[in-house]
Amino acid sequence: MTAAWKSSIILLRPPSCRARAMSDFHISTDPAELDVPAIHQFLSTQSSWATGMPMVVLRRALAHSLCFGGYADGRQVAFARVVSDYATFANLVDVYVLPEYRGRGFSKRLMAAVFAHEDLQGLRRFTLATGDAHGLYARFGFSAPLRPQSLMERYFPTLYTDAPAA
Repeated sequence: MTAAWKSSIILLRPPSCRARAMSDFHISTDPAELDVPAIHQFLSTQSSWATGMPMVVLRRALAHSLCFGGYADGRQVAFARVVSDYATFANLVDVYVLPEYRGRGFSKRLMAAVFAHEDLQGLRRFTLATGDAHGLYARFGFSAPLRPQSLMERYFPTLYTDAPAA
């Protein structure tokens, strides 16, 4: 069984003063619990990084990633995906909390679950790209690259919106 298909439910309890407001939030890595249509709807229409992503692309990405779903009020309200070799490297992508659930600490709890996951320990490099959540990720040890001159990328930000319809 690959690490991407291991499942777990992670219940991280907040400080007691906020327990009531957040006690119904839970995080799971069980692929069967993911609300794929809801993830697709958010990423393809509301995100700034995956606008227009086809469902077939999302399904392939989910199948080859360790996915974290965050659930409250009987629905999926948060998501994060990690692409990794589970030995040396991981890249955190597609992180979101639905707008109406922001400000409740769910993103912090989601990130705590990601970085506590047993398959993501001892990695030499963990990367991510963010346009607006630097403060959140700094809490978990992220900083600007030590040697930015050594990093390169191939990036096609409008790939899904420029592609001809299939």
